[in-house]
Amino acid sequence: MSNYVQLGDVHTYYEEDGEGEALVLLHPGLADSRAFEEYVPEFAQHFHVFRPDRRGHGRTPDVEGPITYEQMARDTIAFLEQVVGGPAYLLGHSDGAPVALLAALERPDLVRKLVFSCGVFHHDGWAPGAIELDDETLAFFIDYWGAVAPDGREHFWVVKEKLDRMHREEPTLTVDDLKGYPGPALIMVGDRDEEIPMEHTLACAKDSPTRSSPSCQAPTMAALTPGSSSSSWRAERRSRDRLELVIWKEVLGPVHVLGIALIVVGVVVLNTGLGH
Repeated sequence: MSNYVQLGDVHTYYEEDGEGEALVLLHPGLADSRAFEEYVPEFAQHFHVFRPDRRGHGRTPDVEGPITYEQMARDTIAFLEQVVGGPAYLLGHSDGAPVALLAALERPDLVRKLVFSCGVFHHDGWAPGAIELDDETLAFFIDYWGAVAPDGREHFWVVKEKLDRMHREEPTLTVDDLKGYPGPALIMVGDRDEEIPMEHTLACAKDSPTRSSPSCQAPTMAALTPGSSSSSWRAERRSRDRLELVIWKEVLGPVHVLGIALIVVGVVVLNTGLGH
């Protein structure tokens, strides 16, 4: 079901499916809620699934001023308050990951459990050249973004410039900041991911509350997904490995996913990914 909600100065588009406990999916950069649509039928059997398009993405228009992770986290908090109406399982992939993390740090009461997939907590975590798009990928995103953009296809370059600045300068969290979320978390990365050095992801897992404090009861787990990366989502249309996965019971509940590679919410497709 398609809806709009006014979150501050942003007329935000979102999709809503299923019933049960709320699961909010935060898409990668230059992508939108369509990134998850293939996997919604499975998850809608177990969760009330929400897929908002962030400002300047998908069917949500851009607004004046920069795009920042902090602002998108505030938008996410407003979405949890106004639309979800309470705490939710929160998953962010790539650009969605730091948005989810910042929202969880700011309002842990609204995040039941956190999934941080193929993202960075500091902009230094990107491998050299990782945030640069080659011509083929750029052409793909121009078409993908422009297909639904309310601001028109030509506005792509405005949004891209805003995101380029954001990727160069944000986020700026430290390992000490990561200790601020007290709930359970699953931190994920693909073993073929060339965009984010493994050390960065391991630091994120190592310095989470569970690893840092023996008294913390909330589990934090790091998951390495075999044969996967966070780049070249376009390849998903051509090639996909198959895998049986059990979504961590400690994180999202006892959901068993068969067949097509669905890791947590199918966002890390084997040998594929989606943007930043």
